Amino acid sequence: MLNFIRENKVVAGFLAVIRIYIGYAWITAGIGKITGGGFDASGFIQGAIASAGGDHPAVQGWWATFLETVALPNAELFSFMVMWGEVLVGLALILGIFTNFAALMGMTMNFAFLFSGTVSTNAQMVLLTVFLVVAGYNAGRFGLDRWVIPFLKNHTPIGKQNKKVAVA
Repeated sequence: MLNFIRENKVVAGFLAVIRIYIGYAWITAGIGKITGGGFDASGFIQGAIASAGGDHPAVQGWWATFLETVALPNAELFSFMVMWGEVLVGLALILGIFTNFAALMGMTMNFAFLFSGTVSTNAQMVLLTVFLVVAGYNAGRFGLDRWVIPFLKNHTPIGKQNKKVAVA
């Protein structure tokens, strides 16, 4: 089954649709934040920290501690990273370039939002993104990865090193 999702060209077509859908969701969210008159994550972070208290906390204590000690004092940096991270992940997924890395970074953001007590479409996006990550190269077969990955394998020291190991 794993080879099927990693090698089948029909599956690659379905993965391209999923990839573009998720990419569109990311890029529109990021552009909305960039063009929306100044995105500030501090309110979101403060809300997540507040959700860590009470009888049934929506945010776990360890995550609230991270938000309070790292994210909130650096809210300007986190705001920048969220806005541009969403745009870059979306663009990479739509174009199918460095698909696995972009998918992993998207999942990282999704999990950060989920840990902060926001559900929205994050769980759905994680579920769909798992298929992209498991599929490996096949997720970007109908994208720029089709040309970029082989080029990098043939023209970088890491790719050349792997060829020598495979021959030996």
